[in-house]
Amino acid sequence: MSRELEEFREFREAMNDRILDSGNREIKRFFALDTRAYEDGALPVKTKELLGLTASMVLRCDDCITYHVVRCKEEGVTRAEFMDAFNVALVVGGSIVIPHLRRAVARLDELDGLAGSDGDDADAVTEGDATDAGG
Repeated sequence: MSRELEEFREFREAMNDRILDSGNREIKRFFALDTRAYEDGALPVKTKELLGLTASMVLRCDDCITYHVVRCKEEGVTRAEFMDAFNVALVVGGSIVIPHLRRAVARLDELDGLAGSDGDDADAVTEGDATDAGG
């Protein structure tokens, strides 16, 4: 895992602990609800994480996208499955999702150890008329 992703994880965990240590019952209940929503049920964890990723892209939450890309990788989501989920997010959310799609692919590349995964070329599009695609 890259240093940037490790820092993301450390910050997220530290702040979650700080928030939960506040003693606010409603916040604790919401955090528990969020955790339980992604547990195995009628849908497997892998599917739920893909749903979370797609929703996060439509809602344009980069921290959420990073979290779910990492969780999806941990659950064994393939690049083809990621691309299908990214496509659904793009169709549902429209062109405003494109910048978040770029960052999601950059994060995925980073996790896969691919060249150019430092985000510098995250805006590059290489196919036909798509070079003018959104944001």
